[in-house]
Amino acid sequence: MKTFDPPFNQSPPELTNTFEADPLLAEYMRRKLPDEINAAVLPELHEMGEIAVHLHRLSAEDRLNEPVLTQWSPWGERIDHIELTQVWKRAEPIAARMGVVGAAYEPTHGRFARLHQFALAYLFAPSSDFYGCPLAMTDGAARTLLDNGNQALIDRAVPRLTSRDPSTFWTSGQWMTESTGGSDVGKTETVATRDALEDDEGVWRLHGRKWFTSAATSQMALTLARPEGNPAGGHGLALFYVECDPARGETLLVNRLKDKLGTRKLPTAELSLVGMPAIAVDGDRDGIKKITPMLNVTRTWNAVTSVSSMRRALSLAQDYARRREAFGAPLSDKPLHVDTLAGMCAETEGAFHLAFRVAELLGRHEHHDGDDEILLRVLTPIAKLTTARQAVSLASEALETFGGAGYVEDTGLPALLRDAQVLSIWEGTTNVLSLDVLRGLARGDGLPALRAEVRRAEEAAKDPALEKAASVAAAAFGHAAEWLASAMKVSQDAVEAGARRFAMTLGRAIELALLVEHAQWCLDHGGDRRARAAALRFAQSRVDQIAWMDAEDAALLA
Repeated sequence: MKTFDPPFNQSPPELTNTFEADPLLAEYMRRKLPDEINAAVLPELHEMGEIAVHLHRLSAEDRLNEPVLTQWSPWGERIDHIELTQVWKRAEPIAARMGVVGAAYEPTHGRFARLHQFALAYLFAPSSDFYGCPLAMTDGAARTLLDNGNQALIDRAVPRLTSRDPSTFWTSGQWMTESTGGSDVGKTETVATRDALEDDEGVWRLHGRKWFTSAATSQMALTLARPEGNPAGGHGLALFYVECDPARGETLLVNRLKDKLGTRKLPTAELSLVGMPAIAVDGDRDGIKKITPMLNVTRTWNAVTSVSSMRRALSLAQDYARRREAFGAPLSDKPLHVDTLAGMCAETEGAFHLAFRVAELLGRHEHHDGDDEILLRVLTPIAKLTTARQAVSLASEALETFGGAGYVEDTGLPALLRDAQVLSIWEGTTNVLSLDVLRGLARGDGLPALRAEVRRAEEAAKDPALEKAASVAAAAFGHAAEWLASAMKVSQDAVEAGARRFAMTLGRAIELALLVEHAQWCLDHGGDRRARAAALRFAQSRVDQIAWMDAEDAALLA
């Protein structure tokens, strides 16, 4: 009888300890942290790298499960219970114990605490089925309460939001988006009324609908509402603190869970507030200004999450290239495939440096160490929008490196692209953040602060090739500055029309500058030439995106 060889089955890509497999993160921490702090945080990073592998496997096993909303009990009681997935149930105690929020608020590492925390988040986020979303808002809520100075709320909530004890740890929601608009929150329709029975205790009652709220299972939230009688617009809004007590009765109703393109494990809900008890965080006006600390923190999380998703996609693509043979050799030996992976790696490393530069600045600002407030203000939206667009593009490229397997759901790979798409939407779309960049530069001190980032790289570069790369960054930045000056002489419409290309050019120019600076440090400190290769490859990409377009032509096309 004739025998046949068993059919070929391709082995899937696998992860190993994600910290040990990431030379850039280890290099960066060695470069930025004092030796004693780096030595102290390394064990936690190694542990989180192993946890990430475990959670990644669990996520694959639990791929088909999603959160489920049960609004009514069998006997007609309104319960609005949300059953979470297995990864989410595992992720919360891990995040608490490992200090993925709490590490930022512990005094041990001072201004370096943010780098410690965001390194943990970077390793944790891509394996957590987007559990980083409630952690980002939890971090933002803690920062917002601390900055607004309501001591009673600080004492009640902040120790829980920053706890490493899973039994006491809280997460926080952020309820801002309404059907009138996500970015134009000045149109908020939720109304706050004084509770006549509890007026002496400062209790308000909220009435309205929040159209898009992530982390609907959190124990508390910060939200915006308009106190009755206040004027229209953003000035008339106040910032409120609410607790999501299961015994809330029918003052908080979960209307539905959103059916989203990606982040499907994340229970994003539409809520109705029906006289929900709330406490004003700091007065009854200027709520948008008072919630700004939360936005700064969550936008930093968005940038770090973008980079972590890029790193995960790249890691899987690199491992697969070593496993997959085509035309007589592994893909990792094919020059064109190697070139593709090299471009992906350069993009990932550029995004990493930009995101972690913001994390570093945030830590310095919170500890009043250095005069970086101006740079932090303008670089945060730049980092968020730039890295988010990179994450979407790289996820698409990564799927292509797997061929047909990248398009098949049960490999788990398509989720890389679906989930990445939220990053350019959550916490402000690319266009909205581009306008934020213009507002941040309006005072006149922002552009010089950004230019100093590029000049530092020019001054650091000694390697001839890195000097040329630094000049590419400087030329792109200079072109962007010249464009802004010219556009301002034409009209505000001309400035606004080019805001996106302007902001992306600033972001990519600074990424290249940071790549150059890091690469020169690696050469000076006995590192390999990988960082240099990343900088040189990035310098060949489209850094300068400035372009003029006639307004009438644009209108015709639109």
